[in-house]
Amino acid sequence: MRFLQELPQQLVNGLAQGSIYALIALGYTLVYGVLRFINFAHGDVYMLGAYAGLFAAGWVGATRLVDQGNTPGLPLVVLIFIIAMLLCAVAGILIERVAYRPLRNSPRLTILISAIGVSMLLEYGGQAVFSAKPQPFPGLISEREIFTLQHPEVSVSLLQVVIVVVMVALMAGLQTVVLKTRIGRAMRAVSLDRSAAALMGINTDVIIAFTFALGAGLAAAAGILNSTYQHSADPLMGLMAGLKAFVAAVLGGIGSIPGAMLGGLLLGFAEVLVVAVGKSEYRDAIAFALLILVLLVRPSGLLGRTTAEKV
Repeated sequence: MRFLQELPQQLVNGLAQGSIYALIALGYTLVYGVLRFINFAHGDVYMLGAYAGLFAAGWVGATRLVDQGNTPGLPLVVLIFIIAMLLCAVAGILIERVAYRPLRNSPRLTILISAIGVSMLLEYGGQAVFSAKPQPFPGLISEREIFTLQHPEVSVSLLQVVIVVVMVALMAGLQTVVLKTRIGRAMRAVSLDRSAAALMGINTDVIIAFTFALGAGLAAAAGILNSTYQHSADPLMGLMAGLKAFVAAVLGGIGSIPGAMLGGLLLGFAEVLVVAVGKSEYRDAIAFALLILVLLVRPSGLLGRTTAEKV
């Protein structure tokens, strides 16, 4: 009975958390779609996004407003997002240029090891620069309730609505860029055959760098939203979130933009259902259980396509 009473509220919470996973998963999907490898440093770019948002909030005066009991206006919040996303886009380009481009023609295992190395560098570098202690994150978006029900007990906050709306808007924008723009056509061409795309005059280096920048920008948005939601940021916050977002990408079908959104939402719902039945200690384990299940039942993911590979 208690499970049924708590379920509606938990589903609302799962929708918000799943939207954050979906935003991070979009970055995995983008890079895999173009280069066919997993950027395991992506979760740590999400952490950098949170700290970039924290820096931007202090720089534009939003932190001071929150300390005074006020909520920053929409233009100020948008400016913080833009600054953080641009900073992380630059970080994404640098990571691709320094760590991945020299190894582009190397075996995938070599690139994977490089990705793990970049991840550890960002994690421990973050502890050295930002300190290992979690830092309080200002409430950039109001958490006031905008919808409530008594039976069943459900409350929806403005912050939760904003998280979902931002996720849908960014996913729709990304889908438009990939399917409707010239650079999106170039991305799809590089994804199909990088050598042939280069012969057709496409600057593959620019396209790949743009892909990393786009994915890093999405991760930054997720980092700000999650830190606002959880009221803190720490240098290791990208470790588990990155792994879960990877699971979300595989679950939905890695390489599929709608699949990343679907996988993130399903993972968010799965986590809160585990909490609702009183097994919160298994909240993190459910992601990896889902990963094993989807690899056994449908390795291409729910919306992924199975493609034959010539050997």
